[in-house]
Amino acid sequence: MTRLLSRRNLLSSLAAIPAVALLAACSDSGDKAVAEDVKPAAPADPMKPATPAAAKAPEAQGTVDMAALLKPGALPDEQLGKDDAKVTIVEYASMTCPHCAHFHETTLPELKTKYIDTGKARLILREFPFDPSAEAGFMLARCSKDNYFPMVDVLFRQQANWAGVANTKDALLQISKMAGFTQESFEACLTDQKLLDDVRSVQKRGADEFKVDSTPTFFINGKTYKGALSIEEISAIIDPLL
Repeated sequence: MTRLLSRRNLLSSLAAIPAVALLAACSDSGDKAVAEDVKPAAPADPMKPATPAAAKAPEAQGTVDMAALLKPGALPDEQLGKDDAKVTIVEYASMTCPHCAHFHETTLPELKTKYIDTGKARLILREFPFDPSAEAGFMLARCSKDNYFPMVDVLFRQQANWAGVANTKDALLQISKMAGFTQESFEACLTDQKLLDDVRSVQKRGADEFKVDSTPTFFINGKTYKGALSIEEISAIIDPLL
C-alpha cells in the first residue's frame, strides 16, 4: 500500500514522522513510497578524498529518450542554466534524502561555477519525494515561486534540523518564516491539494516512464547515473560532451 496522504492529514502527519522513516528515504521499490521498506541508495562515497587526476566517468546504468524525458509534465520544470546548453542534467531528488543534500551542498556549487554559469550545462530538478516531509519541502519550494532553488538550497542545508525531528511541521514553519512565509501562507501552501497531486505526479512519471527508483538519479544527455556524483565524476561525464 502506497503512503499517499490527503491534504487533510499532510500537515498533521508532519508532526509525528519517526526519524527512522526518513533515514531510508533515498531509495524506493517501484512506485510505492513506503520509506520503511526501502534501503538507501549506493551513491559515490562522499567521504573519499577528491583525486582529480585519477577521476574517471562512472559507468552509465542505462539510457532514456531525451525527447521523452524533456516533455512537459504536471509541473513546469525548474532549471538552472541556459536552454541551449550542450549538456542537460535532469536530477530526480527527495528533500529528505541525505545523499541528495550532500550533492547540493558539495557538488552543485562547483558544477554551477564550472559548467552552468558558463553556459555549458543546465540542471533540471524534479521532485521524487519518498515521504510526507519531502512532499512538504517540495511544495514549499514551489510556493516560493522565483525562489525555488534558494528554498531548495536552504532546506537541503537545514535538512538535519527538520527531517526526522520530533515536530517536522513546526521546524519547517520556522525555516519558511525566514524565507518570507507567514503562518497563513505556509498552511495555504501545504493544504494545496492540486500542488500535492502534481508533486506526486512528477514522482510517478519518473518511476513509471524513466524507472527512477532511488535518489539522487541523474540523466545526463540521456544516460542514467545513480548516486551523489562528486564534481570530479560529473566533470568526467560532462567534459567529453562539450
